[in-house]
Amino acid sequence: MKLCLSKVVGGCRLGTLTNLGRKGTQAMEIPGCLLYTKMGSAPHLTHDNLQMVENVPVVAQLSLPALADLHEVLAEYKEGAGKFIGMPESVLYCSLHDPVICSPPGYNNNKTVSIWGCGGRMEITPSKFMALQSVIQPDWFQCLSDGDTVGEEISKKRAKKSVDRSLSFLDECLQLQEKSPELQRSLIIGVIEGGDVLEERLRSAKETAKRPVAGFLLDSFQGNAMTKETKLELLSSVTAMLPEDKPRLIHGIGRPDEVLEFIERGVDIFESSFPYQVTERGSALSFSYNYKPDPETAVLKENGKTDVGGTEDGKTKNETVHGAQEITSFEINLKEKRYQDDFSPLVHGCLCYCCKNHSRAYVHHLLVTNELLAGVLLMMHNFQHYFGFFCSVRDALKEDRLDQLREIVSRKAP
Repeated sequence: MKLCLSKVVGGCRLGTLTNLGRKGTQAMEIPGCLLYTKMGSAPHLTHDNLQMVENVPVVAQLSLPALADLHEVLAEYKEGAGKFIGMPESVLYCSLHDPVICSPPGYNNNKTVSIWGCGGRMEITPSKFMALQSVIQPDWFQCLSDGDTVGEEISKKRAKKSVDRSLSFLDECLQLQEKSPELQRSLIIGVIEGGDVLEERLRSAKETAKRPVAGFLLDSFQGNAMTKETKLELLSSVTAMLPEDKPRLIHGIGRPDEVLEFIERGVDIFESSFPYQVTERGSALSFSYNYKPDPETAVLKENGKTDVGGTEDGKTKNETVHGAQEITSFEINLKEKRYQDDFSPLVHGCLCYCCKNHSRAYVHHLLVTNELLAGVLLMMHNFQHYFGFFCSVRDALKEDRLDQLREIVSRKAP
């Protein structure tokens, strides 16, 4: 994997990751996102459904808990998870946790990290972790780390422990990788820990950057335990310590306004669990990311014929930890009764399959009658809308118009 930066403006990094995949023929533009999957499949969608979504990311995210339950099957199969799940040509990234699921705190120690699969809690040592990765055979994988610093009132002592443990796990995993023939072409993503303690975050960044990792994951920024100002200050300080020639990833940050703030502070790659969470709420992403609207669109907005997201009373609600429940200002809740006679598309001007063929009223009907098709249509729309947003971010960076894009995205519902 090679990162070629074409433009750096402030903290924003525009470029391309090349030499991806086992054959080294694929590329990914940054800033960008990963394709969020459940067990290697896009939620609610078949492979054919996913082919109808535009701008699908080249790198798919798998979570270790889902695959750990299949360890014995994959070990017997011997050809890796990519071929097993029907994605042999995809670039696969294996994360330690599913970003949608909030893991219970207090179960990590100096020797193991706990993950939760279908069968309950599993204690993972570095040797067991690398054994799992050797049968999964991902292109990238997040190294084992102690990220149990998301909760409130994390002490400096606990933050230091998270860094010490994570560096110890990283060193052991790097040694084990050298001895594993199956993982010679897999790349380890080092993890930056330290909670909200700047000194420990900087130490984690400095020490991890000394190791032969392919990129960096900025961990434990999800949720509301840290204030927005603290998150942004930490990010700016930490990314300044990291080498410029390696990508920076982050989990659990999905809201468009937050994504833009994190991009401005040097983050390159996000994951796309946010559209899935919106779908699970029975909502459709409905925010504008067109920073150079045409006159016809402007007239429609003046006439009040489009929604730009939000709750029914127009007030923005904050998300809970991992954004599991609350409606955000970037979506419309199609379960609401007001949509039962609304025969307009989910978003005016959207070219996704759902918006071209179905109305808000139809999706509302599917939701209130608990039809499985509702999830399929919403997932197709939400993925395409979200992936289109990242395309717009890159275009805005190329044209030095990120300020205009930020203004459009941050507009709230009337």
